[in-house]
Order: sequence, then structure tokens, then C-alpha cells
Amino acid sequence: MTNKFLTVDKAELKLGGKVYYLPVVEGSEGERAIDIRSLRAQSCHITLDSGYMNTGSCASNITFLDGENGILSYRGYAIEDLAQHCTFVEVAYLLDHGDLPTEEELANFSSMLGEFAMIHEDMIRFFDSYPPKSPPMAILSSMVNSLCSFYPEMTENPLENIDKMSARLVSKVRTIAAFSYKKSMGQPLVYPRHDLSYCANFLNMMFDSPVKPYEISQTVVSALNKLLILHGDHEQNCSTSTVRMVGSARVNLYASISAGISALWGPLHGGANQAVMEMLQNIHNQGGNFKKYLERAKDPNDPFRLVGFGHRVYKTHDPRCRIIKKACDEVLNELNYADPLLDIAKELEEAALRDGYFVERNLYPNVDFYSGIIYRAIGIPTNMFTVMFALGRLPGWIAHWKEMWDDPDWKISRPRQIYVGPKRRPFAPIRERVRVG
Repeated sequence: MTNKFLTVDKAELKLGGKVYYLPVVEGSEGERAIDIRSLRAQSCHITLDSGYMNTGSCASNITFLDGENGILSYRGYAIEDLAQHCTFVEVAYLLDHGDLPTEEELANFSSMLGEFAMIHEDMIRFFDSYPPKSPPMAILSSMVNSLCSFYPEMTENPLENIDKMSARLVSKVRTIAAFSYKKSMGQPLVYPRHDLSYCANFLNMMFDSPVKPYEISQTVVSALNKLLILHGDHEQNCSTSTVRMVGSARVNLYASISAGISALWGPLHGGANQAVMEMLQNIHNQGGNFKKYLERAKDPNDPFRLVGFGHRVYKTHDPRCRIIKKACDEVLNELNYADPLLDIAKELEEAALRDGYFVERNLYPNVDFYSGIIYRAIGIPTNMFTVMFALGRLPGWIAHWKEMWDDPDWKISRPRQIYVGPKRRPFAPIRERVRVG
């Protein structure tokens, strides 16, 4: 890790008649934090922060996120520039290597992706062991974990082969995702092709068939590149923190990524775009009257909330939304796709953007709202949405695992707690125990 924070001030904590001095540190973009690492040793006190909403777990030079001002950048590059000018492969290289690739570096990286695109033929048999309705995220997590058995170089110095392992994961997870879909559909597998780009290859593996060759749309390929780029990393979210926490025990990269996939599976994390489509389906099933749902969302006594609006971190526009909304419009225009759910989504979006309640509270459509619409339009089933999220987030997970492993301040993750259970009580043999009441 090359960029560390600076100590710029000190905070005073008065406790029990004593004063403790804690360093105030500052990151490269001006973020400040009170460094409490010595607090327990000095004062015998810990801090309590449910969900770690005010706790920085590490110093990182990968992603900067400013929720108040709607700013997101990878390795110092604005997300808007990356989405407009780069492919997902370039951004994956940036996240995992620290800089955008030169032409030669990109060619070498792309060549590695092509070389590692296949999965071991023995792994293909694994798909046959899953029941037909198995969740794709369960398959993806277990298959990624299995990779360490087929590629055991992780047992040696893990950073020595990190470039090879990064390329292998980014390439093979794409193939595993497409194969899991084909198996769920009972269709023959479509193997990767060396003449196609990363995203075009994935779409072809998903939708090509012997009886109906898939016609690759460059508009769809461009939209998929943008979707994966926008999901590439997002600071210390639940799944990324999981990768770091599991990896802090010196667990291998494949197992750490598998844990991150499981964390992403949660409906409050990676499942949000799937929840958007389920909400739209419910509106459609009940007559399509989206205005009723807008009113319900504004009623403080109604627990209903519009899924896909607002964001836990961003207090203004999610910077990814303008990018993906434009891509969404382009895809829908080119495909001329007729779908009542997409019609409801567009009407709901327009109404919410004009409604003072949502505007005043910055409850704008977020990236999950638009990504679900695009995925549905290009034919990706709802139960594969979170898999697509994982495909995009993979380079970010790898970057954080590598950064954590190489951090001179590394420590195994071990949060504290405040115990609120019974006080110490006397033990009684079983024959003397009487339950009162």
C-alpha cells in the first residue's frame, strides 16, 4: 500500500477524570477520522458502532466515495470518465493493478483472460449435481470455492501469482455464470470464443443455441460494459468487508471471494435489483396502478417502501445513475422491447422525479432500479441479476483482498462486543435444577 493517511490533529477524550489524546488522521481526499486503535489499551474502553456505520476498518487506495456530494472514483479516476471511455476489462485491470493499462498491458491481460476462459472439464460435472431450481448464487459461490482444488498455487506465496489468479477468476467466473444459466435451462453449454470481447463472449455463452444463433448487439455489449464497470467497487460495503474479513485470517483468494459472493446474495445488498423487478411484477399483478404505490411510499404509517429509490450512502444523486439511465434508454430504444413491467418502471420513474416528496428527500432512482430494467430487456432472468452484480464486483473484491494481504498494518479482523447476557451465576447439577414459572 503506497498511500497512507496523515496525522493532522488530535482529539481529546475526557473519561473518568482523565484526558486521552487520540490522533486525527486525514486521507488524500480530505476525509478525517479519529484513530481509536490505542483507545482500549489506554483507557480500558471500547467503542460501540452497530453495523460499523461510523467505523473505518482500513486505509485503502482503491475507491473514493463521497455520499454527500455524489462522487465516486476508482484509483483517482472519475466513474463518469471510466464508464464513458473504458471497457470493463480495462477497469478490472485498473482496480487490480492500480493504473489503467497501456495498449501492451491490455493486450497481455486480454490474452490471459482468453487463455483462462475455460473451466476444468471435471468441474462441469458439478453442475449436474445441483437440483434444477438451485439458486445461481449458491452454485457460483461453491464453484468459485472449488477453484482452489484445481489451481493450488494459492498454497504457496499468494502474491507471487496474483496476476495470474486475478485473470483466472475474472475470466472463469464469467464462464461459470453462463454455464449455470444454461444448465438451469436444460440447454447445451456454449463454450467461450477467442474472437469475442469479454462482454460479447458472456452474452454469446448465455444466449447462443444450435437452433438459434445469438445476434450480438453492440448497444447491449456497451450497456453491459457500463453495468459491470459501475458495479466494479463501492468502498467497504458488506460483501467487500466480508472478503477482507475472511481474507484477514490468511484464507486463500478463492475462498475469500466465495464468502463475498455469499454476502452479496443478501436481498439488502446485491439482491436489490431483483427486488425492483419483483415490486414491478406485484404492481402489474394488481392492475398496474403505480400511483397507489407512490402514495403508500409517502404514508409514514405504511411500511411499504419503493425499492430502487434512494441509497444508504448517497444523500444526493447516485453518480452511477445518470450513466446507467442513458444506457437503459439506448437499450430499450434499440431492442424495441415490449414489456408491461418496463412500461410501469418508466412511468414510476417519471412520476417520482416530479414528486416533491421524493425530490426533497433525494429519493431518486438508483443504480439497482435501472440495472434490473436493462437485464430484463436483454433476456437475463431475475434470479441471475445478483450473479451479474458479482461478475462486476469481482475485480474490486480481488483488489481489496490483495491490498489487505499486502498491508503492513494487517491484523486479523476481530471486532469487540458489549456483553448484555446474565451475570456470573452459580452452577447447579442437573438433578438440582428447577425451572421457576
